[in-house]
Amino acid sequence: MNLNSRLFDRIRVKPRAEAASKKETGGCDRVGCNAAGEFRAPKGRHHEGEYWKFCLEHVREYNSTYNYFAGMDDDAVAKYQKEDLIGHRPTWSMGVNSATREAAAKAGAAEFSASDPFDILRGGGFRAEQRRAPEPESRIGPLARKAFETLDLPETTEKVEVKARFKILVKRFHPDMNGGDRSYEDKLREIINAYNTLKSSGLA
Repeated sequence: MNLNSRLFDRIRVKPRAEAASKKETGGCDRVGCNAAGEFRAPKGRHHEGEYWKFCLEHVREYNSTYNYFAGMDDDAVAKYQKEDLIGHRPTWSMGVNSATREAAAKAGAAEFSASDPFDILRGGGFRAEQRRAPEPESRIGPLARKAFETLDLPETTEKVEVKARFKILVKRFHPDMNGGDRSYEDKLREIINAYNTLKSSGLA
């Protein structure tokens, strides 16, 4: 790169905004202060977007006592906070603004309404009869639940019934009852483990 090229003579760089703003700052707005007003401070409620220009000493003093809500009672502050949630913009209830009323009048309807087969817009969500009841929480852990499945029993089965079911399954899959057939040994082992799991959990 040739830094002595004539092309560099044609380059113009705008002054930095910071330097320009310092030239325009002027003096401190505090009466009797001749220092440069380099720091902005908001003028307060009802003067949004307007600022004082202070020197460092006086902007610190101003900020230490600044209170946007000065002169407002508790109710007014609460109202302001509530309106701040929507950006202090006006809101309307659904279906009552002028455009909706005009549309309803043109349609010849007494009340403008949208198709709402699930009753969502009227605040009901799905109708009560269409709501699915929450699943009841299981009273047992995953191991016990698996054990009941192995024995092909519901989780609410009483201890006496669990024991009776266990005896039936052991007789069914024991090699002595199958002519010495050992192909059911794994199934028998699962049944015995399941019963022991329920017994140790106090469910059998």
